[in-house]
Amino acid sequence: MFSTTSKYALRALAYLSAQKPDRMVPGEELSLKTGVPRNYLSKILLALGNAGIVTAVRGAAGGYRLGVRPEEVPLNRVIGLFDRTATKRACLLGLRPFCSGKNPCTAHHAWMPAKTAFFTFLESTTLRDISLSGRPGRAGKGTGAGRRSRPKATAVEE
Repeated sequence: MFSTTSKYALRALAYLSAQKPDRMVPGEELSLKTGVPRNYLSKILLALGNAGIVTAVRGAAGGYRLGVRPEEVPLNRVIGLFDRTATKRACLLGLRPFCSGKNPCTAHHAWMPAKTAFFTFLESTTLRDISLSGRPGRAGKGTGAGRRSRPKATAVEE
């Protein structure tokens, strides 16, 4: 569904989201805990840093941490950095700009409910929602505080 780069970015951000806000996570730890190869991870973190999502500090006490509050970053913002087409509301058959509610392709009406649900998920789910601290069984964490409720998906004609 998404590129390996997007998946790796989400893994790294989920891990960083679970940390205390002032904790710097060493790159080696982030790589080991997420299973993302170190060199690949550094390129991803550079892009996330350029987007203002991650902060990096060099040196012995350095590392990475979120540069934003996790509840303020929807998944589409992250995925859009690495998979620009995955966050576009495109025609299933690739007929855009010709496919729309007024001029639908043959798959348009069948695709709309899934497409709407997919984009609603990406726009309303945040890093806090996918944070490792939100996993069941993690005492004292993931209580849902600060989480936004997800709106119900509705069919929207394009």
